[in-house]
Formats: sequence, structure tokens, C-alpha cells
Amino acid sequence: MEQAHLKEIEKIIYGLRLPKNSEYYEPGVGFSCKAKDIGLDAYVECLEMYSSTCPFSLSYGCSSYCKCPSRIYIAKELKK
Repeated sequence: MEQAHLKEIEKIIYGLRLPKNSEYYEPGVGFSCKAKDIGLDAYVECLEMYSSTCPFSLSYGCSSYCKCPSRIYIAKELKK
């Protein structure tokens, strides 16, 4: 990941309360969880099997959505 994107992600994360033992986030690397942009401004679709353990997960119907600002940035801007 490019340094400019890492800086933007760190800026977005600053002030968020991430769990200390978060298995999907590593400082300097970013998020390793799977998500997909579905065209919503404030959410991306979470593609993780155990999304209910994530503090940013929101279930609706048969789908789970991620509301983490930095994960949304990665999915929308970097298409990852």
C-alpha cells in the first residue's frame, strides 16, 4: 500500500477506539478483513464469516455491513 494511503488511513483511524486485540487491523499495514463497496456512502458489505465479533459490524437481513471509516475508505478508494 502506498505511503499516502497509509497516512490517510492513519488520519481516519486517529481517535477511533479500535479493540487492542483486533485481529483484522495492524498498524502501518491496515485492515486485512474482506469488504466490498456496494454503493452506499457510509457502509461497505462485510465479507467475513465471523463479522458479528467485530465492533464495526452491523447486521441487516442476511448481510453484514461495516461502518469503520478507514475500512470504507480502503474499499472505496483502493478497491480492496
